[in-house]
Amino acid sequence: MKFVGAHISASGGVDQAVIRAHELEATAFALFTKNQRQWRAAPLPTKVIDQFKNACAQYGYGSGQILPHDSYLINLGHPVTEALEKSRDAFLDEMQRCQQLGLTLLNFHPGSHLLQIDADKCLARIAESINIVLDKTQGVTAVIENTAGQGSNLGFKFEHLAAIINGVEDKSRVGVCIDTCHAFAAGYDLRTEENREQTFQQFGDIVGFNYLRGMHLNDAKSGFNSHVDRHHSLGAGNIGKTVFSYIMRDPRFDNIPLILETVDPDIWAQEIAWLKAQL
Repeated sequence: MKFVGAHISASGGVDQAVIRAHELEATAFALFTKNQRQWRAAPLPTKVIDQFKNACAQYGYGSGQILPHDSYLINLGHPVTEALEKSRDAFLDEMQRCQQLGLTLLNFHPGSHLLQIDADKCLARIAESINIVLDKTQGVTAVIENTAGQGSNLGFKFEHLAAIINGVEDKSRVGVCIDTCHAFAAGYDLRTEENREQTFQQFGDIVGFNYLRGMHLNDAKSGFNSHVDRHHSLGAGNIGKTVFSYIMRDPRFDNIPLILETVDPDIWAQEIAWLKAQL
């Protein structure tokens, strides 16, 4: 089974994201459970939690079809202790919000060394951060997103993802989300069948498909190996459409949320319909 959708606005309440996903005829969706550009948010009211769960039940969205994303401010590998603790507290809040909503996944960008510590130390801090938060929560898997490697961000190599996973004690509650734009910008080519096979073979060998919990399906405005994170609509960028047909037909990508973060929400319904048509 393929679950396809987009990152939906939760404006007006998280339950509204469910309704908007249904209107797109999506079979998966992503959302922010709070304002992604603020550190703090009001607790989720019981009424809103109930409305979200009821909407998911009404429209047939199970927790495995929903891939919430945490705040962009969080840096679980921050080199400064005070800022690291602030990020860990915020990540814990994000995990707890998912737990309250009955969600089982939380997607996040791993972190950045900010040119102040070496990469290995930063990766170890990220794993330690995950361990701390997993110990304080239940039922939610921490899903590490690969990055384009812009600035001092880590996670752009499959080896980075594997190193973080290796440092996580409860491996049943850690996974990976592969963003196609980020992978392409990080130097993993997806444009031809040969290149796709090589890229996903590397992923399987280094990380393992058993850890794949979701994908972001994005074309790229940015160039190959540019380390620049610029998304585009499917087929409008430098990757092209064929990799998305490939993903839809390949059973290794079954039963996980396949989420559009493409640049034109007005055509998400068409992009979702096109993806479904590739089956």
